[in-house]
Amino acid sequence: MKRVGILLADLFDEREFLYPYYRVQEAGYTPVVIGPEAREYRAKSGFSWKAEVSAREAPELAGLLIPGGFAPDYLRRSPEVLALVRRVAEEGRPLGVICHAGWVLISAGLVRGRRVTGFSSIRDDLENAGGLYQEAGVVVDGNLVTAQGPKDLPGFVLAFLELLAKG
Repeated sequence: MKRVGILLADLFDEREFLYPYYRVQEAGYTPVVIGPEAREYRAKSGFSWKAEVSAREAPELAGLLIPGGFAPDYLRRSPEVLALVRRVAEEGRPLGVICHAGWVLISAGLVRGRRVTGFSSIRDDLENAGGLYQEAGVVVDGNLVTAQGPKDLPGFVLAFLELLAKG
């Protein structure tokens, strides 16, 4: 199983999508772009990318990445997306969450008692959901990798790939 899912919805941050997408490929994995529906989604900049499959149809994954932007606010409204995120977490597979994507973790009920970081504007949300917020660019807690924003992409993706390599 060499597939890594990347979640998309409208208003995603294209940097937080594209950088991991290509780094996952370089590491020998096949990225699978997943949305609430299998359709094209637009980034904040107007750039677009098509989700190959819906969250309901997602294959078995070695890990899952959730880019930020405003897309996480749409992603967390999808019961199928939340079920997929929970499944990956329960299986102990790597889960990478950057910027505003912590909202998806909150809605999936996966933050309580976990060391996390995220974009500064969602710090209160993460703490109110029981997360142990860390003021750091990248935080790893078990199978969970969280990061604050685009400037943290190199360390974020490296930590995620290290977890994938451990299997």
